[in-house]
Amino acid sequence: MIQRNEANLHKNWQKELANVVTCPRTLLEMLGLSSMADEKDLKARALFPVRVPVPFIKKMRYGDINDPLLLQVMPRHQEFIAKTGFDKDPLQEQNNAQPGLLHKYKSRVLVMFKTGCAVNCRYCFRRHFPYQENQLNKRSLIEALDYIKSDHNINEVILSGGDPLMAKDDAISWFMDELEQLPQIKRMRIHSRLPVVIPTRITDELCQRLASSPLKIVFINHINHANEIDDEFKAAMQKLKHAGVMLLNQAVILKEVNDSSHAQIALSEALFSADVLPYYLYLLDKVEGASHFDIDESQARKIMADMLHALPGYLVPKLVREIGGQKSKTPIDLKLI
Repeated sequence: MIQRNEANLHKNWQKELANVVTCPRTLLEMLGLSSMADEKDLKARALFPVRVPVPFIKKMRYGDINDPLLLQVMPRHQEFIAKTGFDKDPLQEQNNAQPGLLHKYKSRVLVMFKTGCAVNCRYCFRRHFPYQENQLNKRSLIEALDYIKSDHNINEVILSGGDPLMAKDDAISWFMDELEQLPQIKRMRIHSRLPVVIPTRITDELCQRLASSPLKIVFINHINHANEIDDEFKAAMQKLKHAGVMLLNQAVILKEVNDSSHAQIALSEALFSADVLPYYLYLLDKVEGASHFDIDESQARKIMADMLHALPGYLVPKLVREIGGQKSKTPIDLKLI
């Protein structure tokens, strides 16, 4: 009986994935906000599809149109605004030489392991990315592995997307089998939002495979607000921690979502309660359709200064901006405050 229940639990994430909310009006109805539906906002779904898993919706405050989690996924009419400096490829990724592979940094290569996402965040810098041209099957993954093998400067492989945890455990395990045969590879990094939107995605099978790897495994969560962290997420992180996985988080400063010292301090504290360390705090990537999330760099510096005063150093992320064509993240100098 216990084994059967565990099997059902492990399939649960796929059921949740199949039942994501794709209609913004339905999303508002579930939160008791039907009367707040604005046709101008609803039309913005045509610019970027709506996808929100039910477990994430359950974390939102019922009846609050300004809930910080809702604001991250709800289409807004401001997405139609064409603002100078915001374009469809802010990080200059769309002319990659090999489909599904990004090699921006000398020692690291990024594999778009799965091009779909469980949740579509409205500020996503890849909201215009041509995923249909970068989908990887087993043959193209083998080609990616050949590319990695041919460059001995590469010692770390990053699984990204989309979201790599949209792939099934056996697909991830197969890729790890192949990667572990390359002697120059020391680390594998996974970037995912799935643990916070569908916590049951962190299965025992996945954790067992990660624990058995000779590679150092680093897991980067994408969490922007303390309200995203609940007991189910903490349980998922404990499973990864017990598998020997290093747990980090990167966040984006978003206007009206987390653009205050209080929100960022609360996020760092909540992350630590889940055994996750803050890693990067990004200024918004200037992607077309997301300009309403942007804040002034001076405001971000002030937030960081307050965090330095309020938190121990290990709970203060690095404030950075990513600039297309640059060979590393660009740190924001706090001395300019």
